[in-house]
Amino acid sequence: MEKITELLEIQYPIFQGAMAHIARYPLVSAVSEAGGLGIIAAGGLSGEELREQIRETKKRTKNPFAVNLMLQMENISEQVDVLIAEDIKIVTTGAGTPKPYMERLKQAGIKVFPVIPSVKIAQKMEQLGVDGVIAEGMEAGGHIGETTTMTLIPQVAQAVNIPVIAAGGIGDGHGMAAAFVLGACGVQMGTAFLTTTECPIHENYKQAILQANDTATVVIHKEKGGAIRGLRNELLEGYSKNESGEVFSLAALQRAADDGDVQQGNVMSGQIAGMLTQVRPAKELIEAVYAEAEAVSQKIVLR
Repeated sequence: MEKITELLEIQYPIFQGAMAHIARYPLVSAVSEAGGLGIIAAGGLSGEELREQIRETKKRTKNPFAVNLMLQMENISEQVDVLIAEDIKIVTTGAGTPKPYMERLKQAGIKVFPVIPSVKIAQKMEQLGVDGVIAEGMEAGGHIGETTTMTLIPQVAQAVNIPVIAAGGIGDGHGMAAAFVLGACGVQMGTAFLTTTECPIHENYKQAILQANDTATVVIHKEKGGAIRGLRNELLEGYSKNESGEVFSLAALQRAADDGDVQQGNVMSGQIAGMLTQVRPAKELIEAVYAEAEAVSQKIVLR
């Protein structure tokens, strides 16, 4: 199987998670310029807003970057038109199947990587003709499935013959090395990039991540399915009392990311927040994670 770095023409097998309302051009361009794969989160953007994000990213890096399509959005067809017109070559998808758009995407030479939570869906995506899957465990921040990364990755890797990118609970070189041992050929990190210099979130959000410990997150389940993980605060704690759909809204995320309200906003975060202790440039983070993964891999000894 071709290396993911060669397939996508990137230096490091590290994807930046497409965090809604956060993964915009300042972060995306920094990640791609550093040799990883920056990914624009298209969810909530109009076609013209997405076009602007793409063009601003291109001004800042000549390296490959991707766009994530939240397939439950009503304007996906318009967004696909924009991707094709702007010559985007890599797409990740979530919240649905990319089947209705696969023909257009493949005709445009676009590589497709759906985010998947189970073996069954991974197999369906392989049959659909995608180029790889991002298998995300429930340790991740934001919208999550029910299986842990430790158990999901090896099962998916054994079940499909396409590249598997591991996501959920990965924030350093040890996690990256573990993902490769489990059968992945790359990793996706989201929470770790929240603490980078270029991440365009309020300082209060960054500090909340830095101050979090290993038990700081909580999972909130929707009454009719679906779940999200974020830092425990007044908003999420209050959900158990009134089950207001507000906690799942983009407005709740914006209150945290833009306004810095870390009590009434949704501070989405993965369980690895407890290991994040400093703000540093995306380039420094990527290089440190990769170097540590290489060092750890060389020291693995079975006793």
